[in-house]
Amino acid sequence: MTLSSGLYAATLRRELALRNRRWAIGRAHVESYGGEAVIVYGPDDSSGAMRHGNFHDPAYAAILSREDWSRRLKKAHTGRRTLPKTERPWCELDSSTSSDALLMNVFCTPGVMESPRVRSVLGVEDGADVAFGWKARVPLKNGRTDTTEVDLRWGSLLIEAKLTEADFQTRAANIVEGYRDFEEVFSPELLPRVALRETRRRAPAEFAEEFTQEWEETEGSRDADVEAVAREYQGGLVEQAWQSAPAIPAYVSYQLIRNVLAAYAHGCSFCVVHDERRPDLREAWFHVMAAVRSAEMRTCSKVLTWQELAALLPEGLQEFLDVKYGIVASGRIASKFEGDDLSL
Repeated sequence: MTLSSGLYAATLRRELALRNRRWAIGRAHVESYGGEAVIVYGPDDSSGAMRHGNFHDPAYAAILSREDWSRRLKKAHTGRRTLPKTERPWCELDSSTSSDALLMNVFCTPGVMESPRVRSVLGVEDGADVAFGWKARVPLKNGRTDTTEVDLRWGSLLIEAKLTEADFQTRAANIVEGYRDFEEVFSPELLPRVALRETRRRAPAEFAEEFTQEWEETEGSRDADVEAVAREYQGGLVEQAWQSAPAIPAYVSYQLIRNVLAAYAHGCSFCVVHDERRPDLREAWFHVMAAVRSAEMRTCSKVLTWQELAALLPEGLQEFLDVKYGIVASGRIASKFEGDDLSL
C-alpha cells in the first residue's frame, strides 16, 4: 500500500464516519472504540417494521425475504473487540464502512437487477441468478481449489466491491503462483511485486534492552526537545528491526489476480466496483490488467465506480446513497455533511 492509497482510504473513512453520525440519529447504533471511530448499526423493530440503519428499507426487506441473502447478514464482524458488548453478536454488514453492505444495498433494492440499463452496462443476461459471497473454488496446480469468495456472482459476471479497504491485499509469490492458470493468464514479470515481511512490527516498548536511562522520562520532565529525540530514537529501533526481518517476494493486488483467474476458470466476465474518491484502487486495477496476456480476457474485465452506477438506480436509492455514503451520479454534487468544510 502506498502513502497515497492510505490517505485516500483514511479520508473516505472520515467522511463516512461524519455522514453516519448524522444518519444514525434515531436509528439503533453504537460507535466503535478507538481513534478512528466507526458507526455500527443493528436491527430495529421499534417502528413496527423490521429495519436496519445500515440498509435502504426496500433492500433490507428484500434481503429478509430470501434465505440465501439473509444468511449473508450473519457474517461475523472481525473487529468485535472494538465494539460494545451486546446480546446480539455484531456482524460485518452492520458496519457503516462495509463494502458488502453497500453492494447489497444497491443490488437487492427491487428494480435494480430487473433494470435493462443496469444489465446492459454490466453485461448481464436476462433472468440471471444472483449469489452473494459466491465460492469460486479457483483451481490450484496441486489439483485442489482455493476457499476464497467472490463478493457477487450475477449470471456470468463476477463482481468485487470496494469502499474503504486500504488495497487489494498482498500475498506471497508462492501462493499466487500456485494457481493452475496463473502463467497462462498473466505475464508474471509485468505484475507489481513487493518484498513482504510476515513478522509483526514490534512496539518501541519491546526494545527495552536497547534503551538507556538517558531516554527515560523522569517525574516533572516536559522538555519537548528531549521527548522529540527520544521518539526519534525509539522509532529508529522499530524501523531497524523491521528492515532486518526476513522478507519474501510477494504480489500486490492479490484479490484482483485471484478474481481474474476465477473469471477465466469459469468462463465469466469480471468487474471491480469502487468509489471514485479512491483513484488509487483504479490505478491498481490498470497495473494488473496490463499484465493479462489475452486480449479477450482484458475485454471481459471492467472497472466501474459506484458513482457511475448510481446514475442508473431508482431515485429513492440514489437519495439514500447520497446522504449515507456521499455517492452521487457523476456530475452531481453530494449533499453536505457536518465537517465537510474542514480540510480532510
